[in-house]
Amino acid sequence: MAHPGDGGNPFAEPPDLDNPFQDPAVTQHRPSPPPQYATLDVYNPFDSHEQQAAAAVATADLLRQQEELNRKAEELDRREQELRHAEALGGASPPRRNNWPPLPAFCPVQPCFFQDIAVEIPQEFQRVVTAMYYLWLCSTASLLLNFVASLAWFCVSTDRGSDFGLALLWALIFTPCSFVCWYRPMYKAFRSDSSFNFFVFFFVFFVQDAVYVLQAIGIPGWGFSGWVSALMVLKSNPPVAVLALPVALLFTGIAVLGIVLLKRIHSLYRRTGASFQKAQEEFAAGVFANPAVRTAAASAAFRGP
Repeated sequence: MAHPGDGGNPFAEPPDLDNPFQDPAVTQHRPSPPPQYATLDVYNPFDSHEQQAAAAVATADLLRQQEELNRKAEELDRREQELRHAEALGGASPPRRNNWPPLPAFCPVQPCFFQDIAVEIPQEFQRVVTAMYYLWLCSTASLLLNFVASLAWFCVSTDRGSDFGLALLWALIFTPCSFVCWYRPMYKAFRSDSSFNFFVFFFVFFVQDAVYVLQAIGIPGWGFSGWVSALMVLKSNPPVAVLALPVALLFTGIAVLGIVLLKRIHSLYRRTGASFQKAQEEFAAGVFANPAVRTAAASAAFRGP
């Protein structure tokens, strides 16, 4: 018997409606297929640890960025307060009291300079200026330790009086002169992008680096407890060498660090657009802006030939 839709073929299979297992009343009560679980090839027990490590790194990065933003916000707040104070004074720049060297109030000698790296130095140069300040502090400490070592050597050997006297002289001369002659020009160069101060710094600090090398060598009779002097006293008096050898090591570290920082500042100087011509212009402008020079020039012009 032909069924409808079989195209008149008497050998066609009967439709699915004749299959009792396809009855809707039966299929709706079939259990749903079990859920598919991940196999061992897919499951990785270290994924959670890697995610935690990545989250920890991201959190540390966010905290570091937040600290940097807070520091910049404090710097902006301080500058804003200075600007407000300047507006209260009628547009004049706020007076700044000298704060360096940090001397107590009862001291008859008052601070001679104002120094605030976080306020006066641009953000991208603060690290190198701070490093140069610490280099100056280390050089000052090395001169004081050099004086102590020379004094100890003079106490056990009176023929080392010249080394002791020169060590005292170097400590008294190099400490203030190094601050004024190379640190302050470097500070002012980065503060105001001054080509003239950059050239002063490069010239003086190159000489200073040569002195650092001589200090590390320690030629006898020059007042430096470098390697040569320290090894000499090691043979004759080991207790004194205990003081001299650390001084020689400190002199060596300062010499190496000075060369590294000099190269670093030179690379930053080339990025600032400074030049020798600009330094000449700044020098000429500074000379003619000096009231004493202008008065002398006016007097010479008034007198005539």
